[in-house]
Amino acid sequence: MDRNTVIGFGLIFLLMMGMTYMNRPTEEQLAAAEQKKDSLEQLKNIDTTQQLVKSDTTTTIAEQVAQLDDTEKVKALSADFGGFANSASGEAKEVSIKNDVFEIIFNTKGGSIKEVRLIGFEKFVKQKDNTFLKAPLSLMDDAKNRFEYILPVAGSTKGTVKTSDLYFTPTIEGKTITFRASAGNGKYFEQKYAMVSDDEYTLDYNVAFVGLDKVIPDNYKTVQLNWDNYLEKLEKNASYERSQYSGVHYRTKEEDCSCVGNDVKDFEGKEVEWISSAQQFFNTTIIAKSAFTTATVESKPLEEEDENLKLNSAQIQIPFGQSADETFAMQMYIGPNDFDVLREFDNEMEDIVEFGWGIFGTINRWVIRPVFSFISIYIPNAGIAILILTLLVKMVLYPLSYKMYYSQAKMGVLKPELEKIKERTGDDQQAYSAEQMKLYQQTGVNPLGGCMPMVLQMPIWFALYRFFPASIEFRQKSFLWADDLSSYDAIATFDVPYLTSMGLDHISLFTILWAISTLVYTYYNTRHMTMPNPAMKYVQYLMPIMFIFFFNSFASGLTAYLLFSTILNITQTILTKEVLIDKEKIKNLLEENKKKPKKTSGFQARLQDAMKQQEEVKKKQAQEKTDKTRNKRNNRTK
Repeated sequence: MDRNTVIGFGLIFLLMMGMTYMNRPTEEQLAAAEQKKDSLEQLKNIDTTQQLVKSDTTTTIAEQVAQLDDTEKVKALSADFGGFANSASGEAKEVSIKNDVFEIIFNTKGGSIKEVRLIGFEKFVKQKDNTFLKAPLSLMDDAKNRFEYILPVAGSTKGTVKTSDLYFTPTIEGKTITFRASAGNGKYFEQKYAMVSDDEYTLDYNVAFVGLDKVIPDNYKTVQLNWDNYLEKLEKNASYERSQYSGVHYRTKEEDCSCVGNDVKDFEGKEVEWISSAQQFFNTTIIAKSAFTTATVESKPLEEEDENLKLNSAQIQIPFGQSADETFAMQMYIGPNDFDVLREFDNEMEDIVEFGWGIFGTINRWVIRPVFSFISIYIPNAGIAILILTLLVKMVLYPLSYKMYYSQAKMGVLKPELEKIKERTGDDQQAYSAEQMKLYQQTGVNPLGGCMPMVLQMPIWFALYRFFPASIEFRQKSFLWADDLSSYDAIATFDVPYLTSMGLDHISLFTILWAISTLVYTYYNTRHMTMPNPAMKYVQYLMPIMFIFFFNSFASGLTAYLLFSTILNITQTILTKEVLIDKEKIKNLLEENKKKPKKTSGFQARLQDAMKQQEEVKKKQAQEKTDKTRNKRNNRTK
């Protein structure tokens, strides 16, 4: 190599070094490149969509993603979202549709319901001084709620994609809104909500799988829907609302409507027609037009101090047929527990209204409720309607009540003779009972005659116990001093730690008045009664006092009914016993019965035999005691 060649290579080398030095990146450019590299690494190792929520800790990552071009974004998100990578970033927006009864606000992130505002309904908000304010009522508005589909996606590192992580494109046409999440090349997952009418709480709700047979692996025949619904405190008595009336209701192909309270129910492959997250007066129900493949549901009570009542959860399997274009049709009901409205679905949804089980529920659904509905047509005031209902119930049950009063009148006529027997037998209770039964047999008096009519009335009383706090017709309806006949009427509130821990932070005036009227009624009924054990008489006075603590937090509609009923009982009893029933005639009748030959009934014969056997046992024990004492005395003498 000659000298000129060496000089040429040297000059070229120096020129390249100079070009490199002149074109080197600045410190700012190096920092930007390093930042972009770090962003890509982070996006590969975390669930990107969870980092795009609006919070102080994720704003930086969102800004970093925004700096990437579209190709880099897709590459970074594809690892987690597969074909749905293009739908994994975006901006969460609110859109809504509205009719005359409710307004529904949706979130484009997840394409799900964010809040349902029920027009014309209010909730109670408890203040620190135990008073309540009213506020607009919404359902499904808790930020912790979840309504998401788990889509098995080929190409995703996790194997699945949650629709709650996807940004849907909304399209609104009148009262119909469609959300679509693209999976690329004409493939997409779609949710469509359509209001049925202007005056209904019902949505037609369909999900469509278009081209997803190419995205979801062949071995998947179902898609899971996860639904978490945190129930808000809406009524005055939150503890009662939580324990008695909140839960998950459902109906399967093999089972009528039932409820899960504080428990988990796995349907083990059984098809499910509908699932409802319900509380005292409102419910959110998802209904399959055909059937869900199966489901698991749970109702979990939360702590007293929690802002919510319960967490109702469901994992629902939606059938997926692996076709190129298929739709699964559903409906959603989001509204009040109105028996007549729910019955129109013709699928047992009316059983969500907690009218009780067995005969009690039957009486409420098909007797008490229709009668009250008829009364309400002509008498809009709920309190006056309760009074009319009480009158009607008393009229229907009066034949039974009359038998009870007549039997009590017979016992009253026999009272002087029973007192003579008591003087004659002294403290010998067994002898008194034997003489008493003998007198009853001679006069033809049945000591249980006054009890049986009362027993026959008990199903109606127990039915009414469930009717008032379950009927939305009484919710927030006022009467006299009560501002809500479905909850307690508080004329005074207080905050005494010991009493508050037992749920006693108020005084219900209807309950106090009922207890007083019951004491008066008890006194009137028992003043002529002779009881072998005087303590039993005082127990009857203790019962109303004890029940004050039970009814104090109960529906004031029921305690108002009880008060009206007791006042009517007093009036009815006085008129019947003092006007309609002729005691002298009863006395003559009993005297005539004494003269007639007696035929002992099977029950009376068995009762007499039992008493004779007891008397023989008592005599034998007394004789044994005497013999034992005599033997001891003889032994000491020897």
